[in-house]
Amino acid sequence: MKNTWIKLREKLSESLNAVLPIIGIVLVLCFSIAPISPSILLCFLMGAVLLIAGMMFFTQGAEMSMSPMGERIGSAMTKSKKLWFVVLLSFLLGFIITISEPDLQILAQQVPSIPSMALILAVAFGVGVFLVIALLRMLFGIALPALLIVFYLLVFGLTLFVPKDFLAVAFDSGGVTTGPMTVPFIMAMGVGVAAIRTDRHAADDSFGLVSLCSIGPILAVLILGMIYHPEGSAYIPPSIPEINSSTELWALFRVGFPTYIHEIALSLLPIIIFFGVFQVTILKISRRKLLRIMVGLGYTYIGLVLFLTGANVGFIPAGNYLGQVMAGLPIRWVIVPVGMIIGYFIVRAEPAVYVLNKQVEEITDGAIPAGAMGASLSIGVAVSLGLAMLRVLAGIPILYFLIPGYAIAIGLSFFVPKIFTAIAFDSGGVASGPMTATFLLPFAQGACIAAGGNIVTDAFGVVAMVAMTPLITIQVLGMAYKLRKCHSEKKLSALTPAMAFEMLDDDAIIEL
Repeated sequence: MKNTWIKLREKLSESLNAVLPIIGIVLVLCFSIAPISPSILLCFLMGAVLLIAGMMFFTQGAEMSMSPMGERIGSAMTKSKKLWFVVLLSFLLGFIITISEPDLQILAQQVPSIPSMALILAVAFGVGVFLVIALLRMLFGIALPALLIVFYLLVFGLTLFVPKDFLAVAFDSGGVTTGPMTVPFIMAMGVGVAAIRTDRHAADDSFGLVSLCSIGPILAVLILGMIYHPEGSAYIPPSIPEINSSTELWALFRVGFPTYIHEIALSLLPIIIFFGVFQVTILKISRRKLLRIMVGLGYTYIGLVLFLTGANVGFIPAGNYLGQVMAGLPIRWVIVPVGMIIGYFIVRAEPAVYVLNKQVEEITDGAIPAGAMGASLSIGVAVSLGLAMLRVLAGIPILYFLIPGYAIAIGLSFFVPKIFTAIAFDSGGVASGPMTATFLLPFAQGACIAAGGNIVTDAFGVVAMVAMTPLITIQVLGMAYKLRKCHSEKKLSALTPAMAFEMLDDDAIIEL
């Protein structure tokens, strides 16, 4: 119990470090160039408190439950050595977890013209199929760059046949699918599957599942767009709350809590049932470890309820209104650098980013520190938001950014270590989580309304932009790592034995 409280205090500190910069930026904007009503500001601050508490519980719960569950299921599937069993279970798992993903529910509610359930089922089917492909890639050691080229050529080829009003939504769906529910589980599955392999590329191939699972939804939704033809869709902006007292503020959030208590329970239930069946039939985990996983699931549940209530009730209206105010300024171009600053800090508040950074540091034995990963992701998302705001103001088609962006990312994959490519393409899906869907997307929509743009073509696509730029920045980090390693090896090879002996410390000399 004592260790749990120590861990929770650590998670609280991490949550504060992630969310406080966003609160500070919004407050500076509100008290300077972008004044907003007291009602919206109070909602935002209340939402931020819930966000901090939610992140604290979620990150603790993910460590205790989602990651161990994913690793054990991945190992058990691989040990069975039955290909049909791996294919069937990975498809079902991908389908179930995607339907459970809160980010997808949020996006589906904001997409006009397409029934929410049709969108959700199409995306879930796409993730299920591509989780099968991702696991087969790991089992047979197929190179990731080759698969990425084939599938992204297919994606961009399909864009020629889909109404332009639907392109941004399709690419956004790939980003929101890999959120706080999906990422810890799928990434841990990759670690579990890789643990069975004994070759030297096993650790490299443990990443890459999220990147391939992000492609499936894009393909599925593009095909859905060809069926529904959603031109001229009407967009309904979120309602802006008006609060006259503290009791009305609490009432606003109190109404929101039952919705997310029910929604997250339905989201977690299929995963718990799936794991329960595995536990009874195959895993047979000890009672102590099982109890720890159940406690972790409780933390995960509490964390997601608090996080999504704060984000949806407090952040969506604030993001939308702030975007409207800033794009309505005489110097509206200022929204570009402001968007970049918000993007730099907001990615740190994504729950799944923390899971990715920690897992990368552990798998690489500290060769890729969590701090370096976090900085690279922040830079990538900052660039994303700057470009996204430029799109909103100028009405530039999203493919003008996505085609060259993915071409650069895939081109870099042939020059950097394999593990950096897999991590980079995973990080794109991870960076575009609930904070993007509940603050940045409404921020872009509000700016688009004020700028007189087309919401469906210009505002949607923020998630896709956020998912794209980390692919480049993480691989640039990999290039720097490779060059530094080559430089170190050259220096070592140039040393004489006497010089190398002089560089050793006392402990190393004693060991020799």
